[in-house]
Amino acid sequence: MAPEVSRTRLPAGLVPGGPLTALAPMQDVTDLAFMGVIAHYGAPDYFFTEFFRVHAQSKPEKHILRSIDENATGRPVFAQLIGEDLGHLARTATELLRHNVAGIDLNLGCPAPKVYKKNVGGGLLREPAKIGEILGLLRSIVPGLFTVKMRIGFEDTSNFDRILDLVNAHRVDLLSVHGRTVKEMYRSEVHYDFIAHAVRRVRCPVLANGNVVSAARAVSVLGTTGAAGVMIGRHAIRNPWIFRQCREAFAGGPVTALVLGDVREYVERLYRATQAPGLPELLHVNKMKKYLNFVGQSVDPTGAFLHDMRRAQSEAELFAICDRHLLREPAQPFAPEPYAGVIARPNCETPSADGCSLESITA
Repeated sequence: MAPEVSRTRLPAGLVPGGPLTALAPMQDVTDLAFMGVIAHYGAPDYFFTEFFRVHAQSKPEKHILRSIDENATGRPVFAQLIGEDLGHLARTATELLRHNVAGIDLNLGCPAPKVYKKNVGGGLLREPAKIGEILGLLRSIVPGLFTVKMRIGFEDTSNFDRILDLVNAHRVDLLSVHGRTVKEMYRSEVHYDFIAHAVRRVRCPVLANGNVVSAARAVSVLGTTGAAGVMIGRHAIRNPWIFRQCREAFAGGPVTALVLGDVREYVERLYRATQAPGLPELLHVNKMKKYLNFVGQSVDPTGAFLHDMRRAQSEAELFAICDRHLLREPAQPFAPEPYAGVIARPNCETPSADGCSLESITA
């Protein structure tokens, strides 16, 4: 079980006084199993749960609660909410505060159309007045840490300053800023200048989020933005050592170099950790393909591993492909950043985004 966490101040990082790191909340990804795998290779300072959906019939999802109640990483976990009804948000936050959460986090950033069309997540960025009501409500009932994750706008950034001022007015304790608008999804360049603007405007620490592909990029982003730390999402799926590497880079020392043999061990660990009783083999293999879509970006510059991996139909086939590509020359470097042009999912496979999940966080 995780140690009891303080709810009156931000938890200290693994390197006291150093830049912070956080694993971004990703639906269908940042569950108990994945958190444990990440922690094995080098935990971030903070974890955030998948979002708890909040509506009239909602109850905190049991599988997400497990990532709080059974957290054995030794690092604090913030519980993220997504919703817009004040009463139901209050009910859910109150219930979650009975668990060992580091704090309550509000999602103002999910860019999936199915989400924002319900006027939650990134959809709320169109309505600063509503955001003010929600922030005021949650601040009034959360006695300790209250945090927010947001994008820089919906279609444009016209509401950005107004929302940042609301963050100040309602005494938010930590702000994570993904430097793209909702409509930009994950396709555009990240607007780090807007993150830097947020750092200057708000009184709480800011985590910079968006395309932090490596430890070297993390150092660069901190230098550009002045942020208190970085939040990393899909690139931690690709490279679970990234938080350890960030700490090494922040300290100015050598950064651990990875080889394909290391990646083969990661694939095995992730496969075993995410196996669920009664889950048919093919469904599990297909879920692993979604993780490996990111891993494959750093395996080879031609995308050959991705091409073969996507065609596996069984556990045996999947691991035979991994052995062929990762163990043929196990000392070959695993690229610290994705190879140019090797994308996580080809356009023909990209589904219409229906959630902030493995299906919609493609590169």
